[in-house]
Amino acid sequence: MSDLKRTPLFDLYKEHGGKTIDFGGWDLPVQFSSIKEEHEAVRTKVGLFDVSHMGEVDVTGPGALSFLQRMLTNDVSKLKDGQAQYTAMCYEDGGTVDDLLVYKRADEDYLLVINASNIEKDIEWLESHITGSVTVKNSSEEIAQLAIQGPLAEEVLQRLTETDLSEIKFFKFKSEVVIAGVSSLVSRTGYTGEDGFEIYCNEDEASNLWQAIMKDEEVVPCGLGARDTLRFEARLPLYGQELTKDITPLEAGIGFAVKVDKEADFIGKEALKRQKEEGLQRKLVGIEMIDKGIPRTHYEVYSGEKKIGEVTTGTQSPTLKKNVGLALLDIDYTEVGTEVEVQVRKKRLKAKVVKTPFYSRAK
Repeated sequence: MSDLKRTPLFDLYKEHGGKTIDFGGWDLPVQFSSIKEEHEAVRTKVGLFDVSHMGEVDVTGPGALSFLQRMLTNDVSKLKDGQAQYTAMCYEDGGTVDDLLVYKRADEDYLLVINASNIEKDIEWLESHITGSVTVKNSSEEIAQLAIQGPLAEEVLQRLTETDLSEIKFFKFKSEVVIAGVSSLVSRTGYTGEDGFEIYCNEDEASNLWQAIMKDEEVVPCGLGARDTLRFEARLPLYGQELTKDITPLEAGIGFAVKVDKEADFIGKEALKRQKEEGLQRKLVGIEMIDKGIPRTHYEVYSGEKKIGEVTTGTQSPTLKKNVGLALLDIDYTEVGTEVEVQVRKKRLKAKVVKTPFYSRAK
């Protein structure tokens, strides 16, 4: 018996040929057909992901807003009911605890969606800062999450619900949407750079929902491999790679989610404000290989004999058919066009700094 955690959909993976791996203590599918095929399906048609390993936290009570304003870098007071917001949670020194989504269901009722590998750490961090009348509840084990992503996502999902999905705009959501008989929270968000929805439902109804969506012949089941190449091309950060306790949201390029001028003091505000005023010492950039080779995570990057940073994620981009990476580099080497060298095994191979995201969908 494996002591890895499993989502409610684990038994369905085999039906589609899912190959599973240990992903941060979870037994999850890395691919069903092939990473390239699944990647292509999401870019051109529609793919379905099991992301039930993600964490869900309910933050409720009269003090919920002021608590979240203190814990999160974005301005939660700007949220209206039915809106979602991308944000980060930081340590005092500006390093990142996690990046997450916050959903406002009502005035004293918020849902946070956090990274699977950070569930325990995040809950502990939140609970250790509770003051006043606020309740933090870890609902991760009761909630399953599916993501349907790609240009045909709305069309496919619409066949299974009477709710008009075109009314759910980007970063908006609706609760109690019945999809194939399953009551769900449906949010127009995703981690692929494509249009699509993330669907939250009761964990014991998840397999019915998965099977209903999979009946549509347009839908391709997708694993973590394609999820990673898709988010990477769209320059969406992955916690543990582009964001860590040692990398601030500003360095990682998600400064749009850091509101140092919001009235509320949040943890890390002073450090991030200082970083903004004094200018960054390093930042995340895209690199494209000139020589033949793939820039992998943690490969060192040089300019001459000087080590100037390292690759956070790299691969052969399935869409561009080029070897590209994201790298955290000293600020002096981050101008587009700058030539650098990546240490690939025993060789130093030429690369250049390029614009990101590597891929943006046509709106």
